[in-house]
This record gives sequence, structure tokens and C-alpha cells, in this order.
Amino acid sequence: MVSHEHAATLQFLGAADTVTGSRFLIQNGPTRLLVDCGLFQGYKVLRERNRAPFPVPASTIDAVVLTHAHLDHSGYVPALVRDGFSGPVYATPGTADLARIMLPDSGRLAEEEARRAARRGYSRHARPQPLYTAADAERSLDRFVPVDFDCPLAVGDGIRFTLIPAGHILGAAGVRVEVGGRSVRFTGDLGRRDDPVMLPPRPLEHTDVLVAESTYGDRLHPAIDPEDELADIVLRVLRRGGVVLIPAFAVGRTETVLYHLSRLVDAGRIPAVPVFLNSPMAIDAASIYQRYPGEHRVDAQRLRRMYELATLVREVDESKLLNLRGGPMIIVSASGMLTGGRILHHVAAYGPDRRNAIVLTGYQAGGTRGAALLSGTRSLRIFGEDVPIRAEIVSIDGMSAHADADDLFEWIAAVDSSPDIVYPVHGERDAADALRARIKRRLGWAVRVPEHLERVTL
Repeated sequence: MVSHEHAATLQFLGAADTVTGSRFLIQNGPTRLLVDCGLFQGYKVLRERNRAPFPVPASTIDAVVLTHAHLDHSGYVPALVRDGFSGPVYATPGTADLARIMLPDSGRLAEEEARRAARRGYSRHARPQPLYTAADAERSLDRFVPVDFDCPLAVGDGIRFTLIPAGHILGAAGVRVEVGGRSVRFTGDLGRRDDPVMLPPRPLEHTDVLVAESTYGDRLHPAIDPEDELADIVLRVLRRGGVVLIPAFAVGRTETVLYHLSRLVDAGRIPAVPVFLNSPMAIDAASIYQRYPGEHRVDAQRLRRMYELATLVREVDESKLLNLRGGPMIIVSASGMLTGGRILHHVAAYGPDRRNAIVLTGYQAGGTRGAALLSGTRSLRIFGEDVPIRAEIVSIDGMSAHADADDLFEWIAAVDSSPDIVYPVHGERDAADALRARIKRRLGWAVRVPEHLERVTL
């Protein structure tokens, strides 16, 4: 019989009562492995967790393993390294390559926001400070160690992990952890079976404990083809001489948007109007997708066409000029939930005009500007000022890179033998509880939504 005093444990340091801040700590004796190291986003009460001391001293963590490069899974790494973490950050080669552009960009944006808040006086702090700097992010990149899919790796005393393809975005993985004779499977963000860009996730193998994302646990993606929806809104806005603003995550969603736009133009379904990709990070990510043809469905010709379609905007002055240009045109820019980045300048410029449209192309976490627009808000606080939003607001849920409720449940239910327990995480409370109830009622398995900072014995 295993003594619980010395048994391996799992602690939910994030993503346990919200859809962001993915952080899970596995401990076996003195060895600590952190699965994901993400930023909390959305509501202020959640964002403030990023500023709180990490629940365990950073120096006591032996290793970090990342499921993928999105900031709600990787964006806290620079702060952890700055605060004393000196171990390896394991990730697939694709995730490591993406992190090299995403983390420094995150630091730069944080610095810019702090400077702007100080200049305009809209922070409650006399000298607002970024969560971390671009230099912090650059230093953290030295900790990254690429690990291929399906290559088990030992960490410290009795912990071993394996990365398993998850679809979703380039490099995305689920993580299988073996510890103390038990297996724990983290889904990371699970991709879709029918995603036009990414391959489907690998089927679930037997595991003792399943930690499953539940982002879309309470909803289905619409049956309508997102390409048809995109064509309709683009044609409608262009007829009135307007601007189509498409907030899109620089990695993952941008590729999907450009894929659909290029197909629509090539098929003659929308006119070849100016398209601007205003995201240096997304431009850099394009070459990374070319580097890993085995991880996605897009052939080299289509990938080339996607980026030929758009004028690539890198410089700040070029970005500013777009706000003076007017329609008809399409601007694709980050961030996808309107939490920061160049898209906010475009929303401030074009949001007040009824001829224009803001097209939301994926999940909008509670507390973000994107979620506020979906709820009917028609004024956004941007850079300390209230901006009236008269532009048409359209949501195309079918472009999400997440498995929906049916995809999630069917992927879980197809496993050969049931896990001892399932923990739905990485979802708003309604979504996580909906997945819990469905697993319990349909499969009869043990399932429970964990609480923030809860520790369980494995």
C-alpha cells in the first residue's frame, strides 16, 4: 500500500476555474514537473494572478513541459525563469520555434503597454511595470529543449513524460506523464477532427488520470461552412466600401483565416481587394509552418498562396498608415480576443464607423474585449479611452481550432478502458461542468471539476 504522505501528487495551479492560465504541477518526492506555464487572461481578478508570487518557489521546479505555444499555456515562462527557475523547458520542435517569436513579442507588448499607461496616466500605479520584459523573454529561450513526439524522457526522481500529437496548432501536444506506477494524460488544447489546416489529434490511449480541456464543453461548432460565413460578411462590407477587421491569434487562427480568404479569392467568390496581414509575429510564423509539412494539411502551393494574398505589414509606421487608408480592405491582426496588440489601434480607428465590421473568429474568454463585443457591448476601453463601436460585429465560431463538445466527448469515450478519474479543466465554469455531467451520465465514470490550487494524490 502506498503511503499518501509520499505518494505522487497533482496540483492545479491554473486553468481550474477558468479557460486560461494553464499550469499543472506534478510532484514525486523532491521532483517537481510543471506541465504548462501559461498566462491568465480575461477578467482582472484572473490577470492579477500573473502578478502574485508563483505558488511554489520557481527554483524548486525541476522541469517544465509545454503542450503548445499559445500564451495561456506558455506565456509565464519568462517570469518563471526571471524568478529563479533554472531547469529545462521541454517542448516539441515546432512549439520551441514558435515560442522564439511569441515570448519576446509578449514582452515587447507588455513594455509598450506599461509605457503607454505611464504616458497617458490610466494606470493606478505611478510607475506601471510590465509583467516581464522582452529581455526576460529572450533569456528564457535559453532554457528550451526540443523533444520530438513519442520520445519518452525522464525527469528527476521517477517521473517520465511523452509528447503526443494533439492537432490544434503547429507543435501542439498532449502530455502523458508516468509517475509512481500511475499514468496522467493532459490533453493540452485538443484539435478538431475536420480542421482544414491541422491534422486531427491522436486517439486517446488508456490512462489512469485524464486532465481534459473543456473550452467548448457546453457548445457545438455551427454546421455552416465558415468559408461561406466569411464570404457573406466580406461581400456585405465591401459593397458599402467598408473595412473588415479580423482579430486573429498570430499562430493558428491567422493561418486558418488566410487559408479561407485565399480559397475564396481563387474561386472568384470575393473580389481581390487589398488584404493586410498586420502582425510581424504571424509573418514570422509562416516560415515555421513551411518547416513542418508533416504536421498540417496545407500543401506548399496553398501555403505560398496564403501569404502572397496579403500585404505583410511589419513596421509601426506602416501599421499607422492603415488607419488613414479607409476601405474597402481587409485587415488581419492580433490579438484574437482583442486583449492587446496592433488590432486595438485598428478597432479604435474603424470601430466607430457603421460601414465596417469586426469579425471574431474563435473563442472569446470572459473578461476580454472580444467577449464584451459578443455580449452586446458597444463601447470598448482602449488605451485609457472609451471608443464607441458602431461597426457590425460578426462571430464565426466554425474557425475555432478547439474540439467542440461532441468532438471532446467522442474522443474521450473512444478509449479502450476507462480512467480512474477525469478532471475537466481549461474551460469557463459552465463549459467544464457540462463536460463533467455528460461524462458522468453517459459513461458512468468518476469525474470532477477541480478547484484552483487544489492538490490531489495520484
